[in-house]
Amino acid sequence: MNSVIKAVRNCGSKLMDFPNVVGVGYGHKHVGGRNTGKDSLVVLVEKKVPVEELNSNQVIPRSMNQCPVDVIEVGEIVALGRTGRQRPARPGLSIGHHKVTAGTFGAVVYDVKTGEPLILSNNHVLANSSNGRDGRAKVGDAILQPGRYDGGTDDDVIAKLYRFVPIELEVSEPDCKIANAAQKLLNRVIRRVRRNYEVKFERFSTAANLVDAAVARPLSRNLITDDIIDLGVPRGTSEVMVGQRVKKSGRTSGTNEGEVKVVHATIKVSMGEIGSATFIDQVLTTNMAQPGDSGSVVVDEYNRVCGLLSAGSQTVSVFARIQNVCEALGVRF
Repeated sequence: MNSVIKAVRNCGSKLMDFPNVVGVGYGHKHVGGRNTGKDSLVVLVEKKVPVEELNSNQVIPRSMNQCPVDVIEVGEIVALGRTGRQRPARPGLSIGHHKVTAGTFGAVVYDVKTGEPLILSNNHVLANSSNGRDGRAKVGDAILQPGRYDGGTDDDVIAKLYRFVPIELEVSEPDCKIANAAQKLLNRVIRRVRRNYEVKFERFSTAANLVDAAVARPLSRNLITDDIIDLGVPRGTSEVMVGQRVKKSGRTSGTNEGEVKVVHATIKVSMGEIGSATFIDQVLTTNMAQPGDSGSVVVDEYNRVCGLLSAGSQTVSVFARIQNVCEALGVRF
């Protein structure tokens, strides 16, 4: 067994009792910020303190069990839960319209005209799968972080719905005044002879959707940060090709990768109890998401955003090209 690993096992508990120490392990010795490549017992401290400010029994020794000791300042280490309340909130966390369960805060984007920062996610996360005419959501609605499913309440409002791309279902309730009037008239007539019967008109649409996307305006800029959990700040945008590796950071399954399998795809997506919608110009990858990851941005190997994840199955994940998302919403990275 490596002598340093032995030292970690033998001396670790003793070192953890030192004030300010938050961890110990095996690593390399650093001198002047340079990795020497030499094995070392590494002591992780919340904050480095000058030796003269410590009592003699608080000073970490330079070696233990004949192994060199390296001290690294790491700050306070906290649990990175995705479903709890965090301020400032980071992309990758739970978020949602006050009427939905929860999805993912995808990224911070900027309004092309005003330059103000906005929260990017799906329509079905921030706008309750609305087509803009159905009353399911309206501009100004409360956005919670975390989402309702994760315990979000009216005290957790972080933003207001600002803009969304309508989702057109294959079958929906008509919004035509003439059709609604005719439906009411027919039902009055039918109920006179068959009280248990009712006529219902449905609107069939051949319209295809390009993106499932929406943005919300934070109540204050200091409530959000651009730094995506595990991915950092995006470095612009890009297109993808078949065979390319991509990754995402989402509320449910965290950070993981997939391989692009199909591009320029037309896909029928179930939107739950309200019906189905057809989306065009979509990208399919191997499965890299679970329910609740919707709204995550997808990035390439250079951390450039290439898509907005919105759907999937047990074997594939689906995202819209980020260029389509940005153009439809009038935003940029």
